[in-house]
Amino acid sequence: MALNTQKAWHHINSDEVVTQLQSDLNDGLNSSKVKQRQEEFGPNSITGQKPVPAWKRLLLQFHNPLIYILLFATIVTIFLKEYVDAGVIFAVVLINAIIGFIQESKAEEAINSLKKMLSSSATVVRDGEKISIPAVELVPGDIVFLASGDKVPADMRLVECKDMQIDESALTGESVASEKSLQELSEDTVLADRNNMAFAGTLVTYGGGKGIVTGIGDLTETGKIAHMISEAKALETPLTRKIHAFSKLLLWVILGLAAVTFVVGLLYGMRASETFMAAVALAVAAIPEGLPAVVTITLAIGVRRMASRNAIIRKLSAVETLGSTTVICSDKTGTLTENQMTVQKLLAGAETYDLSGSGYQPEGELTQSGKPTSLSDNAALHHLLVAGLISNDSRLKEEDSRWTVEGDPTEGALIAAAMKAGYGLKQCVAEFKRIDTIPFESDRQYMATLHRMDSGHNLIYLKGSVEQILARCTSQMDQNGEQVTLENDAIEAKVKEFAGQGMRVLAFAMQQVPSSEDTLEAFNQREPNQSLVFVGLQAMIDPPRAEAVRAVATCQKAGVRVKMITGDHVITASAIASQIGLQNNPGQKTDSLEAITGRELSDLSESEVIETADRVSVFARVAPEQKLQLVNALQSRQHVVAMTGDGVNDAPALKQADIGIAMGISGTEVSKEAADMVLTDDNFSSIEAAVEEGRNVFDNLIKFITWILPTNMGQGLVIMVAILFGITLPVLPVQALWLNMTTAVFLGLMLAFEPREFGIMTRSPREPDAPILSKEMIGRVLSVSTLLLIGAFGLFQWSQIQGASIEESRTLAVTLFVVVQSFFLFNCRSLTNSIFKTPINSNPWIWGGIAAMMISQLLFIYTPVMNTLFHSAPLSLNQWLLMLGYGVIVMLLIEGEKAFWRHRNSQEGKK
Repeated sequence: MALNTQKAWHHINSDEVVTQLQSDLNDGLNSSKVKQRQEEFGPNSITGQKPVPAWKRLLLQFHNPLIYILLFATIVTIFLKEYVDAGVIFAVVLINAIIGFIQESKAEEAINSLKKMLSSSATVVRDGEKISIPAVELVPGDIVFLASGDKVPADMRLVECKDMQIDESALTGESVASEKSLQELSEDTVLADRNNMAFAGTLVTYGGGKGIVTGIGDLTETGKIAHMISEAKALETPLTRKIHAFSKLLLWVILGLAAVTFVVGLLYGMRASETFMAAVALAVAAIPEGLPAVVTITLAIGVRRMASRNAIIRKLSAVETLGSTTVICSDKTGTLTENQMTVQKLLAGAETYDLSGSGYQPEGELTQSGKPTSLSDNAALHHLLVAGLISNDSRLKEEDSRWTVEGDPTEGALIAAAMKAGYGLKQCVAEFKRIDTIPFESDRQYMATLHRMDSGHNLIYLKGSVEQILARCTSQMDQNGEQVTLENDAIEAKVKEFAGQGMRVLAFAMQQVPSSEDTLEAFNQREPNQSLVFVGLQAMIDPPRAEAVRAVATCQKAGVRVKMITGDHVITASAIASQIGLQNNPGQKTDSLEAITGRELSDLSESEVIETADRVSVFARVAPEQKLQLVNALQSRQHVVAMTGDGVNDAPALKQADIGIAMGISGTEVSKEAADMVLTDDNFSSIEAAVEEGRNVFDNLIKFITWILPTNMGQGLVIMVAILFGITLPVLPVQALWLNMTTAVFLGLMLAFEPREFGIMTRSPREPDAPILSKEMIGRVLSVSTLLLIGAFGLFQWSQIQGASIEESRTLAVTLFVVVQSFFLFNCRSLTNSIFKTPINSNPWIWGGIAAMMISQLLFIYTPVMNTLFHSAPLSLNQWLLMLGYGVIVMLLIEGEKAFWRHRNSQEGKK
């Protein structure tokens, strides 16, 4: 009979689980069952996705309309026997293909990282013997022993556990280790709350136990995530979508104009070969050969700039995607928060105190009602802080100016709190000599330590859950150190207040015992009537990063909505969301921040999930598949989604998002491989900086496209007009190639270095479906193209009338394009602001590019070799003055047009 492993094992009694999996707690599986199940279920490893062959991935890089244009240009130039130019154009195509080829296969890399997460060995019982086997040989029904420090080798239902805690942060996003138990849970319990299960790839941090394997390989929760990664679709970025559509349109326009030119030439009685060459000249002139190279280089410059702002880009197109982001879905722990528990509130002697500072760094101030306070004023406060410091098994350490905890994060926060108040660990340990300990256990919910004092008596300190500590107390300590009546209601009201702010609350108590009581055995015997003295509460939280608060405000001001998606509890998530200033959807009427849990999300229909994803800003206790579901829901509303994450559970959503952002410090290798960008400082503010750089990259690309198109369109118009009027071509194909390649590299590329314009983060994100060029920019392209047509054609005809050679006239027409485009370059440094308000030295590359272009053009005009290769001829000083004068006129006309649009837009803004 086939074994069914697809069940809600957390909902079934542990004895019944053993029965259903046909195993035995004492003897385990026998050899025949192991062999049978290995044949049925296969190895305990994750199945990799069949990779796309390398040759196919390389060929797919050429599947793009813009590449078709360039390949056509290559064929044309070979046909014209211009082999050098053909080589240059094909080199551009090849470089682009190689870059795309290298940056693929993210899914395969992520799955390989997941495979490494499974532990290498496991201790099991088989045939009644306890043995160690390779983890890959585990089968459902195996009885596995777990101890502190072990990596869990498969999914299993726990059948024994003693004080077991497992770090499941990589799988669930929960920052605090999960305390394990054996009791069965309700069937709809979310993954993060399945405390009777242990999951493959997680780490046992405390205690030990035994479990029965319920899932291996692809059937584990980690395996399911691997499947989701492979299923996630690779999306086109906004830029690639726009360039694709733009290139397709350009392809048909160029081919259409070339065909019209050919037909018109024939109608005018021109020879077919001559007409064909004219059509080829038009096609070559109109193709923007430099566009893909400049796009790639501009993105690469963005990568470099982002790296200096703690964002490492793994995929070039991610640079621009950041600039069009409309929603950022961020994890809470470590990204929006410090990922360091911090005590912020204390209750001692019926008085409430605040403790400043953030994280484990022992710097802060103890205040009451905003005023500094003295420890000598409150004996209960003294004992509260000392108890947190010495009833503690963790340690703080400083490495590279960063404080970290060795041990439990909660205990680290208690140590930092005491050190902020001025207590030294060494001095307290020496004064309060620990002689016995009762470690924390999940069923007991407290830790007790016994200390020998020099005063002739011993002291017991307890820390733990409020409920368990208060149940053992009969009095409380006041500010003078006296025992007074225990005020349960007042304490519980304060606990509720702290918890409502998303804080985790610990209670502390003490008891003075005779020096002869040197163990805690007698204390245990008094359970539960131990007559302790309640000394106070410490309330802690993983606080928001100060820089994250500023970054969230900047993003929201820029029209980028920020949503928190976390595995943490809803109260904590809501409290942090309020502190960092998260806002509701702008369309919502209510001011209160709405939050929803993973369980509530699972009860919604598909349409309700889409509406909720768009409306709600805080999602708590979400499962891995729900993160993916939320990303898909937002994308269905045409949002460009950036998703942050650090755990294995985040990888599918990171890959599905338009841009996946992994954490460099705390992130798993799986999340980094699935992401497009990695933050080296795990800080949300770096995302805001990257969005800013992304917007600048897109701005610069639009500036380049607005600048380059008039060159191509102007040349095309010159050739078309020549054909229509039956006049000699003013620009030859080889001259058009020279013009296109040199101006793109020496002039247009310099726009990629333009610094960010003022107010870049105060405007709304671009609409995802907006065209790559606005009506205003299309009008400008047409205006400059027409001015180039008038200038180049006019000068060509004028020089012919003056008796110049055809080579000289063509050189004059080509050089006019260079001069006008050099002046137009200054116009394009800002597409809206006046050239006279753009700092002249803010981009020195512009001046270097113009100098390089002029030197190249002088060689084109005045050297015999270039005269022979490109059919050019020397020009006179008067001709240069005419061209320079015309360039100034074009520049001023464009500035006038920009002023008109500024005035019109400002008037519309006032309405």
